[in-house]
Amino acid sequence: MSTSLLDVENLATHFPVERGTFFKRRIGIVRAVDGVSFALRQGEVLGLAGESGCGKSTLGRTILQLIPPTSGSVVLEGRNLGRLRGRALRRARSDFQMIFQDPYASLDPRMTVFDALAEAVRAHKKLARSEVRLRVSKLMAQVGLLPRAAKKYPHEFSGGQRQRIAIARALAVEPKLIIADEPVSALDVSIQAQIINLLAELRRNLGLTLIFISHNLSVVKHISDRIAIMYLGKIVELGTPAQVLEKPLHPYTKALVSAVPHADPSRERTRRRMVLPGDPPSPINPPAGCRFHPRCPFCVEACKAQIPPLVDWGDSHFAACIRIPEIT
Repeated sequence: MSTSLLDVENLATHFPVERGTFFKRRIGIVRAVDGVSFALRQGEVLGLAGESGCGKSTLGRTILQLIPPTSGSVVLEGRNLGRLRGRALRRARSDFQMIFQDPYASLDPRMTVFDALAEAVRAHKKLARSEVRLRVSKLMAQVGLLPRAAKKYPHEFSGGQRQRIAIARALAVEPKLIIADEPVSALDVSIQAQIINLLAELRRNLGLTLIFISHNLSVVKHISDRIAIMYLGKIVELGTPAQVLEKPLHPYTKALVSAVPHADPSRERTRRRMVLPGDPPSPINPPAGCRFHPRCPFCVEACKAQIPPLVDWGDSHFAACIRIPEIT
């Protein structure tokens, strides 16, 4: 019996590419997520990082069933979410919520903050009007906003305050799992720090289980218990922040880490970048074998022939590369 809160097994999300106006024909498949597996414990924070277009957001939306998976399974507390339909899926949504990248786009500009939060509460809980008001006030206070500000509309708040409102709405139904999709990328650096600290505080106080999606490795390192690195729809490395960012195994992770600037000027001057040639291949036509091999400086012929599995190289530090013994 699994002790994990969330189990993702061989999850794939493919989108057909069609051509034609009236008589459409399929000309290809976008393999946005292609065989992802991992488990998440109660109260754990998993950071999901990688280049833009690697499938991070699609993976998050597929886990929450906002996008139907092509294959694989998502099991939350023993329930296979992919098998739920209609009312059963709507009831289950109180256990998992999402914080979107753009808080202004995810909030209805015609609704006050009170109405937006109250709607989320009423959707899954039968409460009296006075209890709803009390619940909304508590949510506003939890995210660091004055309860009386709930009478305002989204456009009357700053970007950081709107993201706090989006977090409050995700917390409204007391979920067990929250997926935060680039929640700070649209904010100033100082505001980013406030939101990250807020999420860390909520995690400690409420025991939240969180998947934090970002391309900023420094932010991911600050908040995560484990980090998963994605490349072209697959997880290529998984481990603790110390393992992944200080002793990376996969060549792609090494390149990402080498691009992170240092605050110390002397270290920054001596930093050696690992510059990757070319652009990531198209997910419509991914290369055979290891998907990273066209850009990998350590590539050999065997890399072009076989798909490397995600292997534990010690202390639960996983990486998908057949050349790790030679390059580490």
